[in-house]
Amino acid sequence: MTADTRVSVASRLATIEGHFHALHRMADEGRSYREIVQQLVAVRSSIDSVVQVIVDDLTADCVQSVRGSPSAKSTVLELRDVVASAL
Repeated sequence: MTADTRVSVASRLATIEGHFHALHRMADEGRSYREIVQQLVAVRSSIDSVVQVIVDDLTADCVQSVRGSPSAKSTVLELRDVVASAL
C-alpha cells in the first residue's frame, strides 16, 4: 500500500470509528430507529469508500507488478480474489 493510500485509509477508518461511537451513544440515548438507521447507512458508505481506496491501490500495484513479470497470473488471481471478496 502506498504511503498516500495508508494515510487515506487511516483517515477513513477513523471516520468509521467515529460513526460506531455515535451509534453506541445513540442507542444509549434511545434515539429513533430512523436516526440509528441513518447512522448505519453512513457506516456502510464509509466502509464501501475505504474498500474502494484499497482495491484501487491494489489494482494499480498489480498492473505495475504484471508488466514484464512471469508471475502475472498469480498477481491477477490475487486481484480477482480481493475484488470478489469485496462484493
